[in-house]
Amino acid sequence: MSSSANSTLLCSTEDVETETKQLALVGYGKMGRLIEQLAPEYGFQVAARLTGKSNPAASGITREAFANIDVAIEFSTPETVVENLKRLAQTNIQTVTGTTGWSKHLNEVSDAVKQAGTGLVWSPNFSVGVAIFRKLAGLAAELLRDEPEYGAWAWEIHHDAKKDAPSGTLLHLVETMRQHGYTRNINVSANRAGMHPGTHEIGFDSAADTITLRHAARNREGFARGALKAARWVLDRKGVYTFEDVLFGTARG
Repeated sequence: MSSSANSTLLCSTEDVETETKQLALVGYGKMGRLIEQLAPEYGFQVAARLTGKSNPAASGITREAFANIDVAIEFSTPETVVENLKRLAQTNIQTVTGTTGWSKHLNEVSDAVKQAGTGLVWSPNFSVGVAIFRKLAGLAAELLRDEPEYGAWAWEIHHDAKKDAPSGTLLHLVETMRQHGYTRNINVSANRAGMHPGTHEIGFDSAADTITLRHAARNREGFARGALKAARWVLDRKGVYTFEDVLFGTARG
């Protein structure tokens, strides 16, 4: 192949990779507005915005309204997320959701996604740091599972507008500890105050010493960037994934 042909092929590939995609925001609160602000950096143009008022019972999610949409990012409420996700799947829209408080309906949503042949990335937290923190919590739990003198706790604090307590992130951390074999009691607690963006802490204590793991978010930007990263990733995938799949490739659809 000639050098000019190679150059043409390279340009064509780069054009595909940088093609602007059409993004819908389902839920347009503080997180939605921040995602819109950062979207161009990830090759997205926000083409649709649905608020709670404009999308009662997921009625704003229609084939006509989403005809030109490539992917949706959903940040709504525990009361509305399940219908939103099912409707997005039925409308053949690739989706990322960061809404928490609905994990008991995951099988129901997963069935809808698989039946539609679309892709979904869900996570209670889209922070890269939190994903790594969760791996560390799992490793610590595994290392201490056979050390009965160590008791464990899980604690978090968020702003007073956050509706679920404990947060989905903290519950996910506790679940991870269980999955790694820590079967003893884990004391779980949560606080809500002011404008705090979120701190999560896992700890182990014995008569001899204390081990503490903590992640503290400075603002919402890390969550927004993680959601946008996931939106690019899921564009051409089918199945149900978590943010850890996006970062670490730990599962298949």
